[in-house]
Amino acid sequence: MPKLTYLGHAAFLVEGKTHRLVIDPFLTGNPVAAAKAEQIRADFVLLTHGHGDHVGDGLTIAKANGATIIAPYELAMYCQSQGAKVHPMHIGGSFPFPFGRVKLTIAHHGSGMEINGKMAYMGNPCGYLVTIDGRNIYHAGDTGLFLDMQLIGEMNRIDVALLPIGDNFTMGIDDAVKAVELLKPSLAIPMHYKTFGVIDQDPQEFAQKVAAKGFKAKVLAFGESLEI
Repeated sequence: MPKLTYLGHAAFLVEGKTHRLVIDPFLTGNPVAAAKAEQIRADFVLLTHGHGDHVGDGLTIAKANGATIIAPYELAMYCQSQGAKVHPMHIGGSFPFPFGRVKLTIAHHGSGMEINGKMAYMGNPCGYLVTIDGRNIYHAGDTGLFLDMQLIGEMNRIDVALLPIGDNFTMGIDDAVKAVELLKPSLAIPMHYKTFGVIDQDPQEFAQKVAAKGFKAKVLAFGESLEI
């Protein structure tokens, strides 16, 4: 069974039998980060969109480990221009990797990075459906609630759904609870909260409301691991 570790914000380490993946590794400058960039060992780095609190240490980790960055096309091309190995993808596309499979889903958000004082466009944001060791993980990325989550749940057996609850920039708690109803995962885990004052939400409230709807949720402490 793969092991999932919550590194804080939207960052997760996924350890399978043969490969290690890190998603949105925003560690440096993250007040709730559970690890430092130099501690991360990964074969693949998955980036959901081109905001600094998600790209984070992705380039540093990829170069230090010889890892491949998986990202939407425009963001992948930027990372390639910075010397990283990349595998570009786009919304709706999937691809088999040595650890399993990755498919990109829509995410209602933005994607851009300030470079030399100007905002550079980084393509569409995305979510990820990651299959590893026979388990399916849905990392929603930064997104608002959208009805196509129902299709994602109908077409995929989701073992774990990683959902933002911070509000302001993404879904808040109630919308994330509705997302659970649409996705119907075996387990929902909240993310993207408490990093900054503007997204200081209570993950236990999310877990309680999910349970009241008849689904299972677990709040992972920053740095906590879970076998899935």
